[in-house]
Amino acid sequence: MRARLLIALIVCQSMLLLLLMMMMTGSPLAAAEPAKHRFDKPEKILSWISNYRAQREPQRLPAAVKAMSRLNLLRDEDRNGIYIGFIAGVLGTNQLQAAGLIAQMFPLPPEDQSVIIKAIAYSGLPNWQMLMKAVIERMPARHVLIERFLYGKEPLLMDLSFANGPAVLDAHWGYYFATGLYEPVTRIIAAIQWSTDRSDVKKLTIGSMAKWTLASNASRDKALLDLCRQELEVIARNKRAPLNDVVTAAQSFRTGKIRKDALAAIESLKRHPSKSNAKWYSAANIGSTALALGCVVAGVTGHAELGVPCVITGALSSAALKLWGNSLVTSPWQSK
Repeated sequence: MRARLLIALIVCQSMLLLLLMMMMTGSPLAAAEPAKHRFDKPEKILSWISNYRAQREPQRLPAAVKAMSRLNLLRDEDRNGIYIGFIAGVLGTNQLQAAGLIAQMFPLPPEDQSVIIKAIAYSGLPNWQMLMKAVIERMPARHVLIERFLYGKEPLLMDLSFANGPAVLDAHWGYYFATGLYEPVTRIIAAIQWSTDRSDVKKLTIGSMAKWTLASNASRDKALLDLCRQELEVIARNKRAPLNDVVTAAQSFRTGKIRKDALAAIESLKRHPSKSNAKWYSAANIGSTALALGCVVAGVTGHAELGVPCVITGALSSAALKLWGNSLVTSPWQSK
């Protein structure tokens, strides 16, 4: 009897040791994870972001961040806006878990650490400075950026100007996808007024991008569409036209008209350039952004990482802008 108990005890101890080894190595456990849950492709990360509010799983954020790093999605400022906004939103809506989630994101290459710094600052948490100070030692190469945020020399998310470029728009959408909060959306709604500007190509481009992404997302998100309807009732009558276009397009699932109108307006400015708009007629901006509005980029260049977000979120405008422009659009000034 004692011999049997001893054998059983040895077996149990062996199984426990094996389990601990599996947990330490990670590979057997990773193999047991369903393939559909692995962040092994940009499309899976973006799909998770898009559907996050339907099944909130903040505990998966560290794994997603590590995958973003592994897949080189964080280093390019022209394409990481949506990830910064989303990480910030998940942290901001999980205050009690935030410190633990951030700790699990490390180690992270220095090249990717600025994303974490911005996400912490943009989270909106009342204790974000404390969270930032807690990771200073883990990011010695980024102490300058950390100090700039801590000393108020860098703006927080809701203080960023959309004039800084489409990446700001992406960050606002990322925050909304994570939280469902209306504050980033109301800022996007305000930005669509720029879509009527026919004298400033920078404002026209960003305003048009904001308008199209708002209509595209509202056509798939009833709460977002309802917010647009409510805002339509309270804004000044002389400013209702752009938002009315958004509501009409979203309700009828005809967002293509907004894209076509934006293309026509930007092309018109391109035919009649002014020196004040010179910088925004570069190959990496005006024509590429216009085409990115319709997410034509993914279909022609084969960049799947752009196609998925265009379909599921209507964001990542900056990435499309950059990849498309270099090959197809020639600035009026470059040709001289």
